[in-house]
Amino acid sequence: MIKEIDVSQLTAFRIGHAQDPVHATGCTAILCEQGAWAGVDVRGGGPATRELALLRPDTTVQQINCVMLSGGSAFGLAAGDGAMTFLEERGAGFDTGVGKVPLVCGASLFDLELVSFHHRPDKAMGYAACENAYLGTPPKEGNVGAGTGATVGKFHNTADMMKSGLGIYAVQVGKIKCAAIVAVNALGDVIDCETGKILAGLLTKDHTGFADTRLSMYEEMERAWNLWQGNTTIGCVITNAKLNKDQCTKAASIAHNGYAQSIRPVHLSADGDTIFVMASGEVEAAPDVIYTLGAQVMAHAVNRAVLTAAPAYGLKAASDFLA
Repeated sequence: MIKEIDVSQLTAFRIGHAQDPVHATGCTAILCEQGAWAGVDVRGGGPATRELALLRPDTTVQQINCVMLSGGSAFGLAAGDGAMTFLEERGAGFDTGVGKVPLVCGASLFDLELVSFHHRPDKAMGYAACENAYLGTPPKEGNVGAGTGATVGKFHNTADMMKSGLGIYAVQVGKIKCAAIVAVNALGDVIDCETGKILAGLLTKDHTGFADTRLSMYEEMERAWNLWQGNTTIGCVITNAKLNKDQCTKAASIAHNGYAQSIRPVHLSADGDTIFVMASGEVEAAPDVIYTLGAQVMAHAVNRAVLTAAPAYGLKAASDFLA
């Protein structure tokens, strides 16, 4: 009944990455040129976001053209300007009567501690990500785009963390297609959403195994008052289903269940966890089906973010511990 598909089968959307691997940062553009109904839900305590007011159900604008996920903390929000320029050149956007304004929302994660604080995604990188979305090649996973500098397991600050990345997972049920794209930069551990086994996260002092962030927090309660602030998992659920803005907002809220199934602990004060939902409106569907699928694909995409990440910048990855 439910089958895994390639994300390119959601034909209303295009996904492109651009990155600076030398300085461990990048961005990922999720484009819907003709416009998608959208919503957002922010659960973490330290988000860096762009144009979230557009997504309130009571605002005039009903559709957006792009979600830009990026590294670079709040500086990386500039990548969204590149998407605006790219979309304007293609004639996409909200028609004001005197011209079209592309509507670009976004969120950024903190990756500035890994190599360089002073190199971040900018307008040019955001534009390049949009260009790459139109190359016709399947988007890659792992150390690409917004996941280039992503890490997990930072309860001991950066001393015992691991390399993470960007994950994509898509499914189809009947005519309904649903996918998640997520850059995982969590303070906590990433766990297998099916088995509960730790896949990546806080390492033991000798870096030969997993310390288990949750247990470490309980054992070192004083450290919990001074958590490392360089975290945030940012993602987007896309679907061909017909949802309005209220329903997209609800879908984004429930998609956080996918984070809870695959990240432990999650939504802490030192995380900026954010999820967008974009719906192209091609197929009628019961909203609760989309809500359920959104959480499922997000949990699996989080797992793929660490499973496809490669060791880099002196950090181990999940692949180092797989038999």
